[in-house]
Amino acid sequence: MTSAAVLVAAGSGERLGADRPKAFVVVGGRPMWEWSLAALAAAEIDRVVTVVPPGTELPGGVAGGDTRSESVRNGLQALPREVDRVVVHDAARPLVTPDLFARCLSELEAGADAAIAAARVTDTVKEAGEDRVVVRTHDRSRLWSIQTPQAFRRAVLERALAQPDAVVRAATDDAMLVEALGGRVVVVESSPANFKVTTPHDLEVAELLLGRPAGGRG
Repeated sequence: MTSAAVLVAAGSGERLGADRPKAFVVVGGRPMWEWSLAALAAAEIDRVVTVVPPGTELPGGVAGGDTRSESVRNGLQALPREVDRVVVHDAARPLVTPDLFARCLSELEAGADAAIAAARVTDTVKEAGEDRVVVRTHDRSRLWSIQTPQAFRRAVLERALAQPDAVVRAATDDAMLVEALGGRVVVVESSPANFKVTTPHDLEVAELLLGRPAGGRG
């Protein structure tokens, strides 16, 4: 099987308070997207299409869409046809490890349609209505906080993204679209350290962690 990656770097960075697209904010001495690109290379995934905000120039980059899933669809269309396994990763998760890419891809070889990185939920999770009155407490032993990378059989991902635009726009991640088609989606255990940089506080934490010597990061 031939693997490639779609690196999603099309976020605006509004919540981060940045003066540039989020993935282009410098953290640990380099733009955020470069950390993920380095991890992909270390995982021996050399074919990468980076999806960037429209009007942004980046070698090998393609323009994103109005939503995340539409951006993934644009990136997928730019990959060579011989690629049959696709890893989708958010450039805003710069602490991803090469091993996590490899473990997600290995689940495809074991028969999964999609394999998604996730961390176990450790907090108690309660559900409440608009009135903020609690209606139930969920069993956290069965709950996972979903991350990227997410690996897919290309044909499955193409079918998922070919669903009506309203369905694609409503999806909070690409695996959700595969689930809607009845695909087999497997969780790959990750660490909370693979967090998404969204707020200024997240950026401060990422700066601290990425500024450590390589042997001090896990």
